[in-house]
Amino acid sequence: MFWRLVDTDLASPAYTAACDEAMVRARGKNLVPNTLHLYRRDRPTISLGYFEAVEESVDLDAARKHRVQLVRRLSGGSAIYTDRDQLIYSAITSREFLPEDPNQAYELICSALVRGIGRLGLEAAFKPINDVLIGGRKVSGSAQKRERDVVIQHGTLIMDADFDIMFEVLRTSGEKVRTREGMTSLAAELGRKPAVEEVKSALVRGFEDALGVTMRRGELTRFEERCTRHLVETRYGTEEYTLRR
Repeated sequence: MFWRLVDTDLASPAYTAACDEAMVRARGKNLVPNTLHLYRRDRPTISLGYFEAVEESVDLDAARKHRVQLVRRLSGGSAIYTDRDQLIYSAITSREFLPEDPNQAYELICSALVRGIGRLGLEAAFKPINDVLIGGRKVSGSAQKRERDVVIQHGTLIMDADFDIMFEVLRTSGEKVRTREGMTSLAAELGRKPAVEEVKSALVRGFEDALGVTMRRGELTRFEERCTRHLVETRYGTEEYTLRR
């Protein structure tokens, strides 16, 4: 089975969030095959879960001080901090491809991350419900949304990180406690900062191995490009949507 691989690399927070939703819509219309979308955000960003209250999850004064932008994604879960040193993946697939149980779907897709990290020479492990750990410390977290016949699971892989800023701008909730000591990065574990293309290549191979598919590089369709622009203008690029209560 073939999957489409789309790599938009560095892009704005609003564009990346809109692009993910555009791909979900295109897959729901059977305009595109199952897709792996890889990207990085071109500036420090806090990605809010769909239902999150900004004031409970973000120190807005610290975010302004460090010029961290906010964006609200289409999936739920906790707020995360991302920047150029975090590779973000989105797996957009038909529901029939994945187990119906969301927890089993998390495990399957996260196993692709585990295999990809293994190709870099590191031993990683899946921790339910949606984390990947190296040496007991978190290097990746994911979120999932089911939209009719389509599932999107997306998450981050921390290549390198400024954890000081991360923990200054994020507020820890009682639901999911985060600590500096509980986090790590590929750079910290490898003893060097890996090249972005090296990590992308390993991750793609990890997805191929775990899902039993072959990736074919592709581009956004015209439908996805139009949809992305519309969603940036009407939703993801607006303060009204991002900061809504």
